Amino acid sequence: MIRYLGTRKNGDGATVYVFIVNGLEKEVREHALKQHPGCYEALPASAKAKIAANRDWLSKL
Repeated sequence: MIRYLGTRKNGDGATVYVFIVNGLEKEVREHALKQHPGCYEALPASAKAKIAANRDWLSKL
């Protein structure tokens, strides 16, 4: 079971996505979401849109 809780800043100042995975809290950085099965799919549409906008912005650099 995977539940999305929200985002927060970690100790390094990076934004991480917070999930409950099998009863344990897990923080995942944006670039690692696809490495954790089910986490990207558990995101709401607004978070997926933000990630898409970030990737689009990075591709223009």
